[in-house]
Amino acid sequence: MAQSIAQITVLVNDYDEAIQFYTKKLNFTVIEDTVLNDTKRWVVIAPKNSTGCCLLLAKASDKEQKEYIGNQTGGRVFLFLYTDNFWSDYNSMVESNINFIRQPTQEIYGMVAVFEDLYGNLWDLVEPASKVLNKSND
Repeated sequence: MAQSIAQITVLVNDYDEAIQFYTKKLNFTVIEDTVLNDTKRWVVIAPKNSTGCCLLLAKASDKEQKEYIGNQTGGRVFLFLYTDNFWSDYNSMVESNINFIRQPTQEIYGMVAVFEDLYGNLWDLVEPASKVLNKSND
């Protein structure tokens, strides 16, 4: 039997503002947007051409949930966006006014920079070292 993590929930203030941010600024795709009732939708997004885990955008429904929007991991990096072309994605994100809180550095595991989404969740943009090394040999 095989298992995989299919989705991770990201708390949001508003479905449409979150969809706008992720699709326009990060170039993600809406996989599903289904109305469940008057206040709840099932919104799934993912990076274009991704075959991995998706994000489920969940509108915070009460005061307690709203307190965690943008800080679901207590200030640590929450999500890791892997890329096969760091500089292209980084420059595109800078042009889209994505706020990078740690500038690009070459680490042992790859090229990395930390940015925040519209709510303040921290993300690593990472091009794994194996891809960085392979590109330098081209």
